[in-house]
Amino acid sequence: MRDLLNASLWPADSAAQLVESLAHRAGMPVQAPSGGSAAGLTQTIAALGLEAEPVRLVPADLDRALREAPPAVLPLPGGLLALAALRGRRIGLLGPDLRLRYVPGEVISDFACAEAEAPHAGEVNDLLQVCGITPSRRAAARRALLRERLGTVPLGELVQLRTPPGSSFPAQLREGRLLARLAAYAGVHALEYLLLLLAWWVLGEGALSGRTDHGWLWAWTLLLLSMAPLRMWMLWLQGWLAIGVGGMLKQRLLAGALALDPDCLRRQGSGQLLGRVVEAETVESLALGGGFGALAATVELVLAACVLLAGAGGVPLAVLLAGFVAATAGLGLAFARRRRTWTAARLALTEDLVEGMAGHRTRLAQQAPEAWHEGEDRSLADYLHQAGVMDRRAVVLAALASRGWLVAGLAGLVPTFLSGGGGGSTAALAVSLGGVLLAHRALRRLAASITQLAGAAIAWEAVRPMFSAAGVLPAPPIPEDAPAAVLLDAQDLAYAHAGGRPVLRGASLRILSGDRLLLEGESGGGKSTLAAVLVGLREPSSGLLLAGGLDRRTLGPGGWRRRVVAAPQYHENHILCASLAFNLLMGRAWPPRQADLDEAWYVCQELGLGPLLQRMPAGIFQSVGDTGWQLSQGERSRVFIARALLQGAGLVVLDESFAALDPENLRRAMDCVLKRSPALLVVAHP
Repeated sequence: MRDLLNASLWPADSAAQLVESLAHRAGMPVQAPSGGSAAGLTQTIAALGLEAEPVRLVPADLDRALREAPPAVLPLPGGLLALAALRGRRIGLLGPDLRLRYVPGEVISDFACAEAEAPHAGEVNDLLQVCGITPSRRAAARRALLRERLGTVPLGELVQLRTPPGSSFPAQLREGRLLARLAAYAGVHALEYLLLLLAWWVLGEGALSGRTDHGWLWAWTLLLLSMAPLRMWMLWLQGWLAIGVGGMLKQRLLAGALALDPDCLRRQGSGQLLGRVVEAETVESLALGGGFGALAATVELVLAACVLLAGAGGVPLAVLLAGFVAATAGLGLAFARRRRTWTAARLALTEDLVEGMAGHRTRLAQQAPEAWHEGEDRSLADYLHQAGVMDRRAVVLAALASRGWLVAGLAGLVPTFLSGGGGGSTAALAVSLGGVLLAHRALRRLAASITQLAGAAIAWEAVRPMFSAAGVLPAPPIPEDAPAAVLLDAQDLAYAHAGGRPVLRGASLRILSGDRLLLEGESGGGKSTLAAVLVGLREPSSGLLLAGGLDRRTLGPGGWRRRVVAAPQYHENHILCASLAFNLLMGRAWPPRQADLDEAWYVCQELGLGPLLQRMPAGIFQSVGDTGWQLSQGERSRVFIARALLQGAGLVVLDESFAALDPENLRRAMDCVLKRSPALLVVAHP
């Protein structure tokens, strides 16, 4: 096994070839890297348009981490291992010859732990000898004792390869094997349905031929029992697909929400934002439920049409079924139009309610009591009217799709029944009757699915901007060989809000390494707008903006943030409901290394947050935010400053970051900022 492991090791200088081969093996879309050589494994992965997710390895959790890692790269003292696949407890290693070798996970974990276990190996061997452990159990006992002795000693990191959330969504579905499982779901449902038809054929054949002996009954029973594992398999696939697709959709929407234009969000009220969040949840629940239902209904309709063609009704009944399917689709479109109107009324009601709650005190002071609820009454009346119309459309859709077909299908069998089967057998008439009932069940499921899909499609209109925003992939990172003396160069920058007059015009400046700049001006003069343009939060309407000689499109958002960071104004910055360490280090890779945590602790001490850390029961790992430890405004401001400093960029922009600090903490914060900023731009009022 060690020979297989050694044959799979890649040289450390072959990281680019390893990552590209591993990505192709996993079916990940890879883009051509930019010129230059990326430094480090993470930068190499990013240069190929993929995401690198570091995973800290500890002995106690090493086996599980290796099983969940592929595709991933494991750096070892002798080279790099490419973890490409998983087969049971064996991990497929992609070697430099592009051959896949399956090795037990225990062998890989033992190899990774060998150096850390060496100092303790002699002591553990002596203990096993004294305890009289049998040779057959000695290897497992030795391994367990060594892992227990090491505990949580860090063994390094492996780097998982992930498709960025903004890449092609079908490609993400293929990578997650979701499309294959969706096809499997349809196949399993079709097989289950065929077994159901066969079971009733066996029972009907026996009953109509007068041979209802025990053999026919046993065959019918066995066919019904065979459906049980298929139904369990189908439900497992449905749950697996729901979790997988829902997780990918949420990840994509989160990435899109972070990529939305801040100005677009600023023009929306809290009610509109809440409505968008609600619609995002609606898309996931209704689309998945309606999608599974529509797929199952399609399979059932195809099989029902085949049954009708085999029965006494023949082609006319099959054509009638096709007509009802078309009519159901038309009624579904009419229902969708009404649901869109109802959704607009519901969202307007939500927006008005939230905005009214936010401005409740103002309304009490400025509006007469008899007029307080006029707007709510009109909105509620419109909502109820639209809900009634939509419900009537839903009733018509459900009634015509299932009950209407049942009446029409049975009526189509009347001439054949009156004519004594029309030359056909009684069995053929029974088959046609069964086909009508099967189509009735399928149309009822189709109608329910159409209502869900209509709701998902309408909710998608509110979610689409977030989904599309995530699809704008950043450019590959530019290798940083040597820092440029000119950190930022701006020439004739202009900026105007959508449909408004310019708030920034003809702004030019050049910031060199070591510069300390103060930008002062009256409120509304464009200071914060200029700062937002410089750090990449807003795109300038015109002008030239370069960081290290490269523009933002060339560097990409990630490359720009590595050069210029900001602590925006208090109302535009946020403390997330997570640990203080996460809020401080969210601009770095997560989970953090010990060196990152140590640096964050020292920065907090320099900013005067030491007493805060002492008060917190969990220290830097204490949960903060709305549901955690409450921070004062001054403490929040210093956390924002620390977050910007810990990103390690060449230029730090602080927008009104010192306004909430008392003189002593202001002095400490200034000393820390001046000490740790290669270049500094401070925005402040005169």
